[in-house]
Amino acid sequence: MARILLIETATEVCSAAIAVNGEVTAIVEEPHSLHHAALLTLQVRACSERSGIPLEALDAVAVSQGPGSYTSLRVGASVAKGICFALDKPLIAINTLLSLAWASRQYIADVPNPVFIPMLDARRQEVWLAAYDANLREIVPEQPLILENDLFEKYLADYFPSLDGVVLVAGGNGSQKLKNVPMPENTVFSPVKNCSARHLSELAERLFQNAEFQNAAYFEPFYMKAPNITTSSKALF
Repeated sequence: MARILLIETATEVCSAAIAVNGEVTAIVEEPHSLHHAALLTLQVRACSERSGIPLEALDAVAVSQGPGSYTSLRVGASVAKGICFALDKPLIAINTLLSLAWASRQYIADVPNPVFIPMLDARRQEVWLAAYDANLREIVPEQPLILENDLFEKYLADYFPSLDGVVLVAGGNGSQKLKNVPMPENTVFSPVKNCSARHLSELAERLFQNAEFQNAAYFEPFYMKAPNITTSSKALF
């Protein structure tokens, strides 16, 4: 029975939870936060208090590894690595898109032959997406895609030449951008739109049981693309 701290900061959601044997026992989250650095450690402490499990008694720390916001991912990774180093706990990393696909599967249990396409909003008309089969095996790796000029239709045609008998399950906050995009008739939209530490629970338990841990000293989040950093043109003096 593993006791795992779950940390999700890939998007505007700042979320922490503690799961025991894959079941969430305490969760604290702010759905629309711009202050992950100020909130996350307080959320972790609140989860520990609510669950009655001190951080020292944890078996591992799991963090959403991205893709996602550069700054937010760094906050989550820094807190997770800090706890791992301080308390000598193993680190588990979970792909953010995979966690969204897992969450969608819980709601779409009766859909035959689903293909899960989780999407994260990457600003403007861009999304980050991937595709997974009914067993959450990766069909199409993570990649950015601009939802203009029929590029989503081309994406489907390139990777799914035939959609006969397949049900596309679109989820994540990026899926809301598909409302102006032509979609195949065999498409359903998952109610799972936002990221949550809750979505990491079962995946973290599986990775823990398989001892699939990260080297905390070298772990880096998966940003998908480099941050947009500009240099000020103002004179310093």
